[in-house]
Amino acid sequence: MADAGRDGLAARIEARALAEGFSACGFCAPDAIPRAKERLAGFVAAGHHGTMAWMAERMGWRGDPSALWPEARTVIMLAEVYTPEEDPLALLSRPDRANVSVYARGRDYHDTVKKRLKRLGRWLVAETGAGIKVFVDTAPVMEKPLAEAAGLGWQGKHTNLVSRGLGNWFFLGAIFTTLDLPRSAAESDHCGSCRACLDICPTGAFPAPYRLDARKCISYLTIEHAGPIDPDLRVKLGNRIYGCDDCLAVCPWNKFAGVARETAYHARETLRSPALRDLAALDDTGFRALFSGSPIKRIGRNRFLRNVAYAIGNSGDAALIPAVEPLTSDADPVVAEAAEWALARLRSAVAGSAAPPPRDRSSDAAR
Repeated sequence: MADAGRDGLAARIEARALAEGFSACGFCAPDAIPRAKERLAGFVAAGHHGTMAWMAERMGWRGDPSALWPEARTVIMLAEVYTPEEDPLALLSRPDRANVSVYARGRDYHDTVKKRLKRLGRWLVAETGAGIKVFVDTAPVMEKPLAEAAGLGWQGKHTNLVSRGLGNWFFLGAIFTTLDLPRSAAESDHCGSCRACLDICPTGAFPAPYRLDARKCISYLTIEHAGPIDPDLRVKLGNRIYGCDDCLAVCPWNKFAGVARETAYHARETLRSPALRDLAALDDTGFRALFSGSPIKRIGRNRFLRNVAYAIGNSGDAALIPAVEPLTSDADPVVAEAAEWALARLRSAVAGSAAPPPRDRSSDAAR
């Protein structure tokens, strides 16, 4: 964070940011992440971005924030906590229920954070007349390296940002400005020998600490990836139908996590532990109504139902057969194939449980 003694304006910006509802504020130069371009190029060259072609198409801007807006002299990085009220891992033991990533259980954070950024930005313009641009995860801006440079935290072994004061449950936003503000001290790595986030990953998506292969990441598979998911990975999704929080949830630094003050981030009751049976019955109209104002809406009904079908197949619950059977004739071929797969798994589980136990031949051998 900025040193209030070095620059009164920086201190005022930080105070205003906290008053607006942000949890932390820091400052860095647009060129403060020189290694980002090389790391991004390596990530793409290895194919770890999967089908996210936009990462390759805009590497020039993404790897060099100063190229995005050459007039900018400072990047103001903001963090906003969304710490869950309950342990997100607990729902994994309820296979008939859907597990939605914590950040998507409330209203779309893009809208909430952007409105807060714009309010802070309007105040800054009124106070100084400076030029600004605001960004929230929708432009080619590498927020996590910039936030590290601005002292908000460090990129942990799971590649997400971790803070000694906030844990790792927080959103990031950025304000680029023509103001030349004092820089915050960059944060250093405090992961130590811990590898909890790496070891818990269901799909082994981390080929090494601080490296992610998105092609195996459940968040990527359930949100970004279109089309069928590899059968070997489907079985590892469990009941995760939108995103995955495992690596975030086990981080020891969460013991210092702040409480989410923004009520928009609190989970909707309908998304705390929704029944897979109910979600499988959604048509397009029902899907849009249920997820109005939610980030889930952007993946569309078909991809969502594909994920639901996989979760039903992983449940081992024969009572869900009537819920998934109608989806085998769905108009979307990917949904239909996912439902066929799920139905086959459930029927196999039923057949296996109905089969008589194998005969104990030990007494025969003794004769």
